[in-house]
Amino acid sequence: MPWPGRAYRTVMPRLVLDDLYRIAVPSDPRLRPDGGAVAYTLTTADRDSDQNQAEVWLAAPGSEPRRLASGSAARWSPDGRLLAFLRPVDGKGQIHLLPMEGGEPRRLTSAPLGAGAPVWSPDGGRIAYSGSYGDLDPHAPVVADTLEYKADGAGLLRGLTTHLFVVDVATGDTVQVTEGGFHAGEPSWSPDGRRLAFAASMAPDRDLVVESAVYAVDATGPAPGKPERLTGPDVICTGAWWLAAPDGAPDRDGQGQGDRLVVAGLREAIGHTRLYTLGPDTLDEVETGLDRNVMTGAPGYPGAVPALLGDDLLFCARDQGRTHLYRLPSGPAAGSAGKAEKIVGNDFTVSGVSVAAGRTAWVASSPLSAGDVYLDGEPLTHHALPDVDLFTPRLRTFTAPDGTTIEGFVLRDETRATPGPLLLDMHGGPHNAWSPAFDGAHLYHQRLVASGWTVLLVNPRASDGYGEDFFTATVGAWGLADEQDFLAAVDDLVAEGVADPDRLAVAGYSYGGYMACWLSTRTDRFKAAIPGGCVSDLASMAGTSDFGSLIKAYECRGDLQAQSPIAQVARVTTPTLLLHGDSDDRCPVGQAEQWFAALREQGVPVRLVRYPDASHLFILNGRPSHRYDFNERIITWLEQWVTGSPS
Repeated sequence: MPWPGRAYRTVMPRLVLDDLYRIAVPSDPRLRPDGGAVAYTLTTADRDSDQNQAEVWLAAPGSEPRRLASGSAARWSPDGRLLAFLRPVDGKGQIHLLPMEGGEPRRLTSAPLGAGAPVWSPDGGRIAYSGSYGDLDPHAPVVADTLEYKADGAGLLRGLTTHLFVVDVATGDTVQVTEGGFHAGEPSWSPDGRRLAFAASMAPDRDLVVESAVYAVDATGPAPGKPERLTGPDVICTGAWWLAAPDGAPDRDGQGQGDRLVVAGLREAIGHTRLYTLGPDTLDEVETGLDRNVMTGAPGYPGAVPALLGDDLLFCARDQGRTHLYRLPSGPAAGSAGKAEKIVGNDFTVSGVSVAAGRTAWVASSPLSAGDVYLDGEPLTHHALPDVDLFTPRLRTFTAPDGTTIEGFVLRDETRATPGPLLLDMHGGPHNAWSPAFDGAHLYHQRLVASGWTVLLVNPRASDGYGEDFFTATVGAWGLADEQDFLAAVDDLVAEGVADPDRLAVAGYSYGGYMACWLSTRTDRFKAAIPGGCVSDLASMAGTSDFGSLIKAYECRGDLQAQSPIAQVARVTTPTLLLHGDSDDRCPVGQAEQWFAALREQGVPVRLVRYPDASHLFILNGRPSHRYDFNERIITWLEQWVTGSPS
């Protein structure tokens, strides 16, 4: 399978930061029911408005992709005649309908707090969606009785909950389907169109424990119904989808067609996501034959919800940092002895899948593209920058002192003389992973390599795609278990003459920001440190992060002092640049403030940059000007403290 748009290499300019405004990222592919075309969302950064712009595009074999409308989350009606999608109205997403035979989009919903992605009923007469419910008075006091009072990206919830709604396509009449003091997950229609399935936590102490189940609720009544719990306590359910079996195929009890739920869930709070099917009395694990984490998709965590292709189950799983697409023969039958086969692999990372009429569409990124749309393996789009020559990562393996094999990627210009300056950049999570795919968040990688740097991207213990034991290896041992994984990789590149030991730097975001602080307390070999969205004090984070209590209980196992960089901050001498979103509720800005104050008091060169109204994920989906500034400041700091000259 070729990388899109690069049949051969020519001499072209290298990437510059202004290319941020030319990068187009496709996502959320949706096959038309006849399998002949794919609707998808294309996101770009607009310089003039300083906003990210989302548009709905259409791609089909034999024709150039074309723009359909401004908006996102396009969904075909069952007959393919209408395309439902989200478009902002007064800053809130509302469902619109676009007639594919011609005409302008028609607004369908007027949800006071906005609507979520549309989900068509099997007969095409109704659309389900999730949306916020409650009164939002920005001047009212914020009263909290549980820890579930804020969320990164949303801020203070002020009692708002997420619930399910159903809107009539013909009349626009809307019915609220769920209500209560819980958040309902994304809905999925039963094949008969009478019920909606969703995942939710309804435990009274859900802010203190990790618990979630699958529920079904009647979607035909004039008022909210009482959800029926379908799963027990053995699995922490994160999503549920009713998948329609092929015509004529009976469900498991032989009583109907396709009346089966596929569920994504975890056995433990920290571990791999697995797939299950709901039987008459049990939730049965789908045996894939893989020790890999199922990826259903989230910002920064590419993947796709499961789908049926004939009798076969398609799903995404992480393998060595990349998200790949797999096919399990014989469908989601419990106890299947088959092993899933990889159908999209290599250096591709899949971030969306759709099936219709026996065909499969997906979006995948590669080392040369932030993403393109494929239909049965053939590219329908070419969104890679056509006039930019990108450096591509090289896979490397390293050996930690205890003998553990660690993988990573090295990005460098092989024509440059060595040794040269090296940046160790560390991913977040800690259960995320670097892949070789190009992304628009870390443009400074390309700029640094063009200036003679080597960029080292290590997937240490806790990284995803290397088995569950590796995935859970840092539980209760943040920093302690993975420190040597990073340093051993740096040592190897120094020993090989690639890296100059006097020109080393360290950076990272989120958990990577935590590790940038941690390593600064453990060694003075790095000439500059750049923690982004960092964690410095786990004790204060436990009481201020939207996930703090759960991180304390499940990730750190309560032993916070030994795993907190702030406990050893007096050792730090490394010039440090702190980059942090001001509205970050995952790793609150106080984490950076504490580190900044401590270093300033110690006389260590330090700078704190706060991005107004920016949440934890601003480097992925925040204001373009903030993302540009983030990249530019990293380059400038490294030039100032490591190389001493601009690139």
